[in-house]
Parts: sequence; structure tokens; C-alpha cells
Amino acid sequence: MIAARVLFFLLCLSMVNSNDNSQKSITDIENILVGHSVRTERPTGCTVIICNTTCIGAVDVRGSAPGTRETDLLDPLNIVEHVNAITLCGGSAFGLDAVAGVVKCLDEKQLGFPTLTRRVPIVPAAVLYDLYTKNDALIVPDADIGYSACISANNSNFLEGNVGAGAGALIGKVFGVQRAMKGGLGTTSLTVFDSKTNASVTVGALVAVNAVGDIYKNGQLFAGARTVDGKNLVNTVEFLLKNGPSSVKSSFPGTATTLACIATNAKLTKAQAKKVSQMAHDGFARAINPVHTMNDGDIIFTLATGTSSVSDVNLIGMIAARVVEQAIVQAIEKATSSSVFPNINDFRANSSSSEQTNLLIILFLTFCFFLNSLF
Repeated sequence: MIAARVLFFLLCLSMVNSNDNSQKSITDIENILVGHSVRTERPTGCTVIICNTTCIGAVDVRGSAPGTRETDLLDPLNIVEHVNAITLCGGSAFGLDAVAGVVKCLDEKQLGFPTLTRRVPIVPAAVLYDLYTKNDALIVPDADIGYSACISANNSNFLEGNVGAGAGALIGKVFGVQRAMKGGLGTTSLTVFDSKTNASVTVGALVAVNAVGDIYKNGQLFAGARTVDGKNLVNTVEFLLKNGPSSVKSSFPGTATTLACIATNAKLTKAQAKKVSQMAHDGFARAINPVHTMNDGDIIFTLATGTSSVSDVNLIGMIAARVVEQAIVQAIEKATSSSVFPNINDFRANSSSSEQTNLLIILFLTFCFFLNSLF
């Protein structure tokens, strides 16, 4: 019976056009708002996902170098059931200061956990490392940036790429940041309909991609670590399997991290929402390789508004993994080049130009050889 239901859910997923991501966002879930803010001095920022209604919250941490705030509250054993917002920030541990601005903003809206004297906003948060430039490392998201992101939150502005927590993100850093490419922030959603009950469930994902590993699209290497000349991709996993760990200079742990937030209108308990977060990490594994390393602090939050009658964790977890995978690719496709770090389009243009030059050289040499053979 369970196997039949899972097969039916997989069939539902296969009927959805997975390539149709136009204008889809985590804000397709009613009462979920998103706001971004970026420091003007250098690319680093903050993204806030606000629950404009009662939201169950959960989290699953897979990376070995997480930087977090209030994630223990989300344990199913603990008293707090609902959260008011999730905050994702750059700036490493320093970026957690931005959460104070989000708390202030929500306090002004009188949102929070009720206590004897005042409501206390519940804002779990996580940070990623983007302190790549020594001269600018003191510039990090602060309370003002958090407040600005919170005030700007809406459900209609589909910003992706170099925004919010993805502003300073990089990917493909096993061989050092000098050979990395530009990461970013992506979002998408997916709705599945039950043909028997006419019920539907929507799951959205927002991901800030700042991974050590390479990025894969539809199972194919797509972006990540570059060769020394910057013109081609290095398959990081294959390189390490062939040459061993001593072929790569050791890097500082914790200098990466991919952060994600799932939102759904499904009706979930706290424990079920945590399971969805766990299953959503499959999306990380499909799109990032290597992933969940000692250098990453990978985290996925889940928010559930409960307005849909659908509550099947298997289905929701499968959808969550799909949208996480798609949002990661979206983040890379929407990112723009920053400083010496090319985005995917500039990298392709440079690589294509190099290939064309090599082709011309080959044609020229062939022509010279042909002329020489005539005389």
C-alpha cells in the first residue's frame, strides 16, 4: 500500500514540467514574505523569510561548520512550536548581528511568542562565510541590514542572484577561492494536485549557494572550480579520487555553507517538518558535489503554514528535494560576475572564445600542412 502511494506521488511529480521555473518563488505559499538587504560597501547581505501567519518551524543541519541562532528551539522536544521568521546572512558569525534588526522589526509589528510582559519574536537564523577579501572582511551584515531586509519583505518581488545572503557567495572552492565562481541566491516552487481529492499542496524553496563543491544541473557538471587559466571546469570529485587529498592545499574549515529555507502550505507537525528538512537535503546532494563537507555548515529550515489538507510527509519531502535542487541551479544562473569571480554566463563566454581560438589554430596549422604537401 505504501509503495503504491509513493509510486503515485512520483507519477504526480513526473507530470509537472520541472523546467518551468518562470516567476516561481517561495512566496507562492500564501503568507510567506521575503526581503533582502545588501551592504553597499561590499557584496554581503541578509535575507529574511517572514511568516505572516502561524508557522510550524523545523531545521536539519548536515554541514560540519554551522553558524546558527535559536535552532535548538526547533527541536520537536522543545516548547516553541511556531516561528515568526527565518534569517539567512553572510558575514560568518559576525552576520548574526543582523538578526537583532529583524527582531526589532517584528517587535514593532507586535509579532512573537507571548510571555507575561511582551511578545518575543522567534527568529532562527544561520550564516554563511563570505569574508574573502581581507580589506573588506570587517564589513558584515549588521542590525540595520537585518531591519532593512525585514521592512522590505513582500510576496511579489522575485529577486535572485547577487541579493541578500547570496550577495557574496562563491562556489567551487576546493582549489582555493581564486579558482572559484560566483554563487548566489535562488528560489522556486512546485504545486502538486491530487487527482482524486482535488486537493493541492505547494512547496517552495529559497537557497543561498556558497558551497565548497561544484554545481550539477540534471546530473551534469555545470559550474564550480576552474582550471588555473580559468577557462575550463575541474571535476572536483574526479580530481580528488584520481590524485588524492595531498594534491590540494588544505583550506580553513567553515569557509563555505549553503543555506536553504523550505516553505509549504501543508499541515505538518514539528517532527514532520523536520523530516521534510532531512529529505530536502537530497536536493543538495543532487546539485552539489561534494556536499556536507567539513568546510560546509549546510542547513535547511522548513516552515509549514497548514492551510492545505495535504499532510503526506513522503510527498512533501520529495517535492522539497526537487525544488531545492532547482533553486540551487537558479541561484547560479541568476548570479552576476563579481570582482574576479565570473558567473556562469561570463565563464561560458570565456571558455567558448578559448575553444574558438583553438579551433582556428588547428585549422590554420592544417591549412599550412596542406600547402606544404602541395610543394
